[in-house]
Amino acid sequence: MATLTVREIRNVALIGHGGSGKTSVAEAMLYTAGALDRMGSVPNGNTVMDFEAEEINRKITIDTSVAFCDWKDTKLDIIDTPGFINFIEETHESLKAADGAVLVASGVDGVKAEALKVYEYASELEVPVIAFINGMDKDMADFQGTLEQIERSFGKEAIPLQVPIGSGKTLRGLVDVIRMKAYLYENGKAPSAADIPPDMEAETGKYRKKLVEKICEADDNLLSIYLDGGEIKEDELINGVKTGSISRQFIPVLAGSATRAMGIDKLMDAVLLCLPSPAEHAKVAPITAQNAKTGEAETLTPTADAPFSAYVFKTIADPFTGRLSFFRVYSGKVGTDSNVLNTSRGAKERVGQVFYPFGKKQVNAQTLGPGEIGVVAKLKETNTGDTLSDETHPARYEKVRLAEPVISYAIASRSKGDEEKVSNALHKILEEDQALHFHRDEETKEMILSGMGQLHLEVIIEKLKRKFGVEVELKTPKIPYRETITGTAKVQGRYKKQSGGRGQYGDCWIEVKPLPRGRGFEFIDNIVGGAIPRNYIPAVEKGVIETLKEGILAGHPMIDISVTLFDGSYHTVDSSEMAFKIAGSMAIKKAAMEAKPILLEPVMKVVVIAPEETLGAVIGDLNARRGKVHGMEQSGHNQRVAAHVPMSEMLTYANQLQGLTAGRGMYTMEFFDYEQTPPHIAQKIVAEAEAKRKKEE
Repeated sequence: MATLTVREIRNVALIGHGGSGKTSVAEAMLYTAGALDRMGSVPNGNTVMDFEAEEINRKITIDTSVAFCDWKDTKLDIIDTPGFINFIEETHESLKAADGAVLVASGVDGVKAEALKVYEYASELEVPVIAFINGMDKDMADFQGTLEQIERSFGKEAIPLQVPIGSGKTLRGLVDVIRMKAYLYENGKAPSAADIPPDMEAETGKYRKKLVEKICEADDNLLSIYLDGGEIKEDELINGVKTGSISRQFIPVLAGSATRAMGIDKLMDAVLLCLPSPAEHAKVAPITAQNAKTGEAETLTPTADAPFSAYVFKTIADPFTGRLSFFRVYSGKVGTDSNVLNTSRGAKERVGQVFYPFGKKQVNAQTLGPGEIGVVAKLKETNTGDTLSDETHPARYEKVRLAEPVISYAIASRSKGDEEKVSNALHKILEEDQALHFHRDEETKEMILSGMGQLHLEVIIEKLKRKFGVEVELKTPKIPYRETITGTAKVQGRYKKQSGGRGQYGDCWIEVKPLPRGRGFEFIDNIVGGAIPRNYIPAVEKGVIETLKEGILAGHPMIDISVTLFDGSYHTVDSSEMAFKIAGSMAIKKAAMEAKPILLEPVMKVVVIAPEETLGAVIGDLNARRGKVHGMEQSGHNQRVAAHVPMSEMLTYANQLQGLTAGRGMYTMEFFDYEQTPPHIAQKIVAEAEAKRKKEE
């Protein structure tokens, strides 16, 4: 491939809700541009972008993939991103590599909650967006309705640059609103220009007027011409569309059918016009990084002679080929056999052969310059979110902040003794998937896998088996309950044992009181007059702490307790640290039982985004889960509901919400606080713990 200038590049992400047709749009773009001899399809499982086994089997995009094509002397790097809620954090990360985005909306289903979320991510990263209403050849497709929904959902004017001629089976072409020409697509041939159908002249005129007025709003000279009755020239209109789109003043809208490759050529024309090159994007969203040496912020330029810097936005971990790191070059250039610095980890890396990604394949590249997307194999220390940089000018880019996981399961190996193999395989998967969390719970002794939903974790289990030969099963995790007290008590803990020879003697008096929630534990030494020698007091505290960790009701740690040691006695021969540790343990057990112990449950802060028409069902369901709704607000055409809900009621919520909202709802969840477990539930938990204890004895 010839050396490119930064102005001859477009890095465009395809975003939108799952099922809107992003992968089909990518396939059609590659085919229309001549990068493919024939179009694959998602149902047939032979697209360039969806190549992982889990994607082919489920017929959905799970992982971001990248491919490129040439269109009118410009290289298009197409980034196909996931749209299902379980996987959109990968979309968030991938948008870091994009200069623009095409939001693919369904002409039938409109805009779902996931589209709102990924649009937020694009706005956060200052990535301009155009919209493509896909599936206009399907029954029930509604261009005007979807257009209005885009405008309501994203809070910005949606300006059509094209209007479909017909819909469903009658779809046969498009009207170009800028040039006021019709383009007919017949028998799979290139579109032919024609006059606008008479029955569409009024509708097209309305859209053109809206476009002209929007362009003139941002340009006083054009506004003056327009108000005086003058005509806005085509090139002035084109420049206005470009400026307004790149500055994110409005959303240009196009339409067509990806599976029929209809309107895809016009979409790619719009990408060149409406979305910025890396150089143009840097003007409206400067490339800022931190100098890894000085810690100061600096602005970099997307030029070949600038110091090299790149951001790693995706990793593929393969047990056979090793790690593949996908990166976007922001400044400078990098070539085969280069030495670079990973400024995120302070590690030097050797770059071997550099490639252009094309789905699951890689195309050799000698040098990658500013704005280009590349991939390199077998970097030893580098993971997603890291910065690669020139050693003499170490820049470091801010990592994308991903949402916290919303669902957790305990995992267990199907084969005994495979725990280490499972752990090693999962850590490899973690290199690929930054939204996945894995840890060993010291309290429950379980391996806990956390992700963005049930489907997310099921896919990970499939990958573990396919890639690493590890089979595991998901189990409902144990809820990390806590215990505390609500009253006060003063008790004696006295341990005396005589069995020939030296005996054991420890005697202590303690007082327990509840602390405010979140204070944890405090131990107060109020011994005076040597009632207990100083060297035995830490042993009493140790006995208390170890017992609190084990709990007294259901085996859960006790929190928010103040323990005051105020009296005791000792024996000059028989007393020992062990005796006072046992005495402390005996005392706290007795005191806690007298101080009205209760069970606490973890409560989560939950934020649900759901369509207005499903609001009643969503709130009713939250109430049924013992949730407390404490806020609602409008979010586009959706409602944002904030609530506090017990963790035990949220373990399967992801599946339930999808059912309540027909797949259009989404939620986030994080720990909020511990609250008292209702007595009828606490009694059941305590009884189960007691039965388990007796069984183990």
